[in-house]
Amino acid sequence: MATSTRPGDLLAGRYRLVDLLSESAGGRFWRAHDLVLERPVALHVIAEDDPRSDALIEAAGASAQVLDARILRVLDADHRDGLCYVVNEWGNGISLDILVLQAGPLGPRRAAWLVADVAAAIARAHQAGVAHGRLNPENVLIDRFGSVRLIGLCVDAALHGIRTRDEETDRADLAGLLYCALTATWPGPSDSIVPAAPVAHGEVLAPRRVRAGVPRALDQLWCEVVTSGDRRRHGNGAPDLSSAAAISQALTDFLGDTTGLPEALAASIPPINDVQPVNLPSVADPVPHDYPDPTVQVVAREEPAVLEEPEPEPEPATQPVDRLDELGGEDADDPPIPSVSDLPTEAGMPVFGEDDQVEWLRARSTPPPPPPPFEDPPERPLFSPDNVRRPRPDVPQPPAPPPPASPRPVAATGFWPWDAEAAAGLRNGDGDGTSEIDTVPGRSWLRLAIGIAAALLLLMGVVVAFNLGRGRTPLGFATDEPTPTPSTSAPASPAAPHHLTGLTATAFDPYDSKREEHDEEAANAVDGNPQTTWATYTYYDQFGPGGLKPGVGLVVDLGRSTEIASVDLALAGSPTSVSLYVYDAGPTKAPTGAPVAKGRSTGDRLTLTPAHAVTGRYALVWITSLPPVSGGGFRGEIAEVTVDGR
Repeated sequence: MATSTRPGDLLAGRYRLVDLLSESAGGRFWRAHDLVLERPVALHVIAEDDPRSDALIEAAGASAQVLDARILRVLDADHRDGLCYVVNEWGNGISLDILVLQAGPLGPRRAAWLVADVAAAIARAHQAGVAHGRLNPENVLIDRFGSVRLIGLCVDAALHGIRTRDEETDRADLAGLLYCALTATWPGPSDSIVPAAPVAHGEVLAPRRVRAGVPRALDQLWCEVVTSGDRRRHGNGAPDLSSAAAISQALTDFLGDTTGLPEALAASIPPINDVQPVNLPSVADPVPHDYPDPTVQVVAREEPAVLEEPEPEPEPATQPVDRLDELGGEDADDPPIPSVSDLPTEAGMPVFGEDDQVEWLRARSTPPPPPPPFEDPPERPLFSPDNVRRPRPDVPQPPAPPPPASPRPVAATGFWPWDAEAAAGLRNGDGDGTSEIDTVPGRSWLRLAIGIAAALLLLMGVVVAFNLGRGRTPLGFATDEPTPTPSTSAPASPAAPHHLTGLTATAFDPYDSKREEHDEEAANAVDGNPQTTWATYTYYDQFGPGGLKPGVGLVVDLGRSTEIASVDLALAGSPTSVSLYVYDAGPTKAPTGAPVAKGRSTGDRLTLTPAHAVTGRYALVWITSLPPVSGGGFRGEIAEVTVDGR
């Protein structure tokens, strides 16, 4: 066939085919080299008479209209030599399908950043009126810097016979890419080699049910993208995620600061094609033989006697001569060299002297003498003797000081270090002519401390005397103040709870600003008549992460701030899951945090009792799970709300 090209062939006189990457449905995908611009390119080739050839050229022209650094561009497209070919820019990296199959699912932030970048590139293409048509994991490339490159814009869909390329398919494939990056499975409409996503009851399971640790925000975003069309048609007020730009913005809002995410995504790429180093085993260093061992003695060895050999017969004249003596060389007069086999084998290392005397290094016949015995060093005294320091005879010595005129020991004068008078007398040299005595260290500081302590004691005495003179306590308190006595009365017992009256109720749905969940019927829940009820709307999905919303409820106004003991509900239909929240002001947003009480009904009654005392004016009865109704769907219904308080 016309497409049976081989590596090395030249296409269109410009593109040298290098490597066949894939082949399917009569088409081939090559890595080629552009001989004009000297760069690698990607080459799609089919037969010129193939029914897809016109659509392929048309898709190449549409793809060339989009200019985005994340999309591999179309460089050339033509019919030549019975072939239809499209030339694309070459991209290096790993595709998403190989990444998740080799390294497993990505982290939530890395997955969100990857899909946000892909969605931004697809949004640029949609602005130009161009859709990808087959946005599967095989067409998402991640290079070694963590940047995203998209393969086969319009062209890949045309090669697979897909003529209808719309934005809705790209939006569904974007949700599939997020699901694939989080769970390593593929739920998108386009085909892929990634294993299919698990299905239960005919519906794809949410990401949080497939892999633990998926953030609830990403799980709800995937659910909203998949079901946003149905929700908008039913008027449920779901966020608008009907475009690639809206999906990219939602993921960017989830990420916040994206610093370091490209590097983290690049670090997730496994080293599939990296060359691994080969570690050779260590080899011991060779023993040096440069210098003989001094312990080995040299023994002269006599040359062995050379046996006389019979004279050989003369060789024919035609035989070549191979001896030096017959050739007349410079070594013709040298004695013959004995054969190696004639010399006896002897252990040792030969040493050749100047007179061709051979000597051998042999081991000593007698062992060397042992080293002298180890002697302990002489003991050194701990303290130096008195006569260690001796004057050097070559150094002049200072003259000795004259002896005192009348030496008198200090103890003889009755001197004590704290005796100021004796110390003063000694300093002045009265009567004995002795020199000054050094000041005792710390004496001045001790005197200062004693003075400060004495001043403080004197000041405290003055203050105490002044307070006593005014008829007060030493610390200045009045003496006629009554002393409080502990109360002996028993604490008052808390009042018994009773039914609260005058209640009003309003429907509460923070997720829908237009519909108020039958607010006109909310008063039936507190009118004291169990025959009148308030009911929610009928929903096609159950509340929860995979449903439309987490819940709806009733806000019961107690009229004033009251301690709530319990809330009793009369229900129509079960099972119904209810949580109780208490506020001082009317709630305007969906409840957050832990409720004060929660429960799940198995009949027509449910009582919610707070674990601890809680006080507030507004009680929010928040329904988180609806009972099924006949005919399909889910609807909650409350006949009466009774609040007991103190």
